[in-house]
Amino acid sequence: MESILVIFSSLALSVGALVGGLYLGKRGSKNASLEEKLPETPSENSLAQAKTQAKEIVLSAKEEALKIKKSAEDEAERISSQHFNRVKQREADVAKKDKELEETLALNKRRAQELEEIRAKQVEKLEKVSGVTKEEAKKIVLDAVERKLSEEIGKRVREAEENTRRQADILAKEVLLDAMHSASTDYVAEYTISKVKLDDPEMKGRIIGKEGRNIRAFEEATGVNIDMDDDTPNEVRVSCYDSVRREVARVSLERLIADGRIQPARIDDVVKKTQTELERIMYKEGENLSAKFGVFNLPKEIISLLGRYKYRYSYGQNMIEHTMEETQMGIKIAKELGVNVYPIKVACLLHDIGKVLTDEEGSHIELAEKLLKKYKFPDNIIKAVAEHHTDKPSNIEGIIVQIADSISGARPGARYVDFGDYVKRMTDLESAAKSFAGVEKAFAISAGRELRVIVKPNEVSDEKAAELAHSIAEKIEKEQTYPGTVKVLIIRDLRVSEIAK
Repeated sequence: MESILVIFSSLALSVGALVGGLYLGKRGSKNASLEEKLPETPSENSLAQAKTQAKEIVLSAKEEALKIKKSAEDEAERISSQHFNRVKQREADVAKKDKELEETLALNKRRAQELEEIRAKQVEKLEKVSGVTKEEAKKIVLDAVERKLSEEIGKRVREAEENTRRQADILAKEVLLDAMHSASTDYVAEYTISKVKLDDPEMKGRIIGKEGRNIRAFEEATGVNIDMDDDTPNEVRVSCYDSVRREVARVSLERLIADGRIQPARIDDVVKKTQTELERIMYKEGENLSAKFGVFNLPKEIISLLGRYKYRYSYGQNMIEHTMEETQMGIKIAKELGVNVYPIKVACLLHDIGKVLTDEEGSHIELAEKLLKKYKFPDNIIKAVAEHHTDKPSNIEGIIVQIADSISGARPGARYVDFGDYVKRMTDLESAAKSFAGVEKAFAISAGRELRVIVKPNEVSDEKAAELAHSIAEKIEKEQTYPGTVKVLIIRDLRVSEIAK
């Protein structure tokens, strides 16, 4: 290809030179003819010679190009033929190897068949000599091995069970002792009475009010009983089985005394504000309790109920102390057993939450289960809470919660049963009154000897109030067991106010 380009380049240069020479020759001839008339024969001869030479050069270049083209085609054909021969040789080699492989596989297959036939003949000979078939011989061997292994396995299993039982007893004692040691909390005794100090004994008269209207309004608003003893002139006792009510009453009374304005309207206002503030305090306590154990994002209602533990007692044991103690034990046991700790923490925190739902009917287990289902807690947590008082909880979380609860409650001095029965008797009395239409509030006071029932004045008339008192007393007599007598007091208070403009 490069040779062709060189030839054509040389040809172009030659033709160009020739044409240039002709052009200059003609121009010179023209100029000469102007000056003097000379003969034109030499120029014509030169032009003819140049044309002849140009044709010869072109023909020579074409011949050379054809030679080069033919040479290139011959070389390409030679190379193509070599590649074709190589590919053909490789195909032949592959076909040969495939044939050899097939022959080898066929040979191996024949040998395998021959070996199988030999083995079958040997087995047949053995069966004839021994008088036992292959399957019978296999069964005899397996039976013998099984008997021997069964005896050995049984012995090993018994030894392992005894060893495991001993180790489990030791480990269980260590785990429980460690959990009890790490989870010990200060025990807070239960009291049903709060005391309010008075700087001036004359303040008792203002608390009582004209014809006792102030003290009646205070007891109706708070649901507590106010006791004033002449032996303690500088002290007023607030008694109620419900610690939350008692705390509201104590704080409200202290604020009324500090303010000095003690009258029914003011009492209602202070009590409501105190209740609102106490709700905020309990919500904060609930947040602190859950955060202490790394449990977050609980529903607001549940956080508020957890805060009520601060003022609630179960069998004389403060619920917030009991819950903290139980949760710490549950976490410790879960870690020792390698169980997921988070469900245990949540279940321990919420296992007694039904005890603070005093306004609803049902056992604390039923109320807690209903509450957790309402907020769609995981099934393992719901079961752990619902089954922690059953004989056999259905999951590991329930077993751990049950153990931790039992340890916390069984510590010496942690609980006393009488107070739990007392609280149940009080709540049963209040529930009996609240089951009637028109009842707004009900407070059991004086250790259950008196039941104060506040009715809605627009729904219960004076005549119907007497009938309602009789119906409540009759219901208590039929359904409940109580020492002594219970006085049912119906309070129908109608207040009307108007603004003078």
